[in-house]
Amino acid sequence: MYDHRSEHMMKARSTEKQTNDQVANKDLQTVTLIYQARIADLFRNITVTWNKNSINHFISINVENPANEKNQYICKIDLKAWQLWCKKGLKNLEVDGRKLDVYWDFRQAKFSDSPSPDSDYYVAIVSKEEVVLLLGDLKQDAYKRTKRKPPLVEATLLCKQENVYGKELYCTRATLGEGEEEHEIVIENSLSGPGDPEMWIIINGVTAIHVVNLYWAFRGNEIVSMNNNSTSIKIFWDVHDWLFSNSSSTYGLFMFNSSKEVCASIDDPDSRNFDNWNHEDEDRYDSSEGIQSLSGYCHLLYAWKI
Repeated sequence: MYDHRSEHMMKARSTEKQTNDQVANKDLQTVTLIYQARIADLFRNITVTWNKNSINHFISINVENPANEKNQYICKIDLKAWQLWCKKGLKNLEVDGRKLDVYWDFRQAKFSDSPSPDSDYYVAIVSKEEVVLLLGDLKQDAYKRTKRKPPLVEATLLCKQENVYGKELYCTRATLGEGEEEHEIVIENSLSGPGDPEMWIIINGVTAIHVVNLYWAFRGNEIVSMNNNSTSIKIFWDVHDWLFSNSSSTYGLFMFNSSKEVCASIDDPDSRNFDNWNHEDEDRYDSSEGIQSLSGYCHLLYAWKI
């Protein structure tokens, strides 16, 4: 089966341009998730982008069209805070001549700082007799309303990408390892301190990585264990622009990758040398060769220094 994950990651530079555009308006926060689900007899990428600005939240759902990449199937939902009727609804798409229904209910949804809701909502995408993708925690409500069954092949979360803003502290949550449990990730630096700049990557309150001198290790990668050594993840970082860029707004790039192959390679002395990630040329973020070799879930984090 074609690896849609590699295809998506190979387009990281086009997403980077969108990210650069977003930093001009820091009021707009985005979180993008890439799923793979079976729709109209094909496994397709479904890109779900949660957006938040100073006024309201909105969500964009793009369904892949392999025959024409520039003509995707798009559904947009605008959750205006002052219009209750917008918070529950149904939209229809036609994908390769097949009907696709998108149901949602955000009437009781609870939001915090993230563009995506914390709880009490659902978004259900229905193809034929199946709910091919179901987001949110009100799953029983979604099945009752759609009168459809779960899919024979569950949708897979391939990638999550988000932008966070800060000076010395950046926080996010990510699904690492098996299951749907989210883990708290904190990235801290001492760029403004008197000594050599340091960086800490903290997972669930425990320091997973401590870089003593970022001038010598502004790019790197390590394999770390968590959950009492039951889960191992690859962590990549590139904070070159934090240190050496003259731009008023720069970002560090972090990637968290969890897969079964990580556990198998943790005792390999060469497992930390992912050379394809550490590009030294101007196109250092065009890292498709290195990323294609990865499997499992990837969390991409753009940490903007403001």
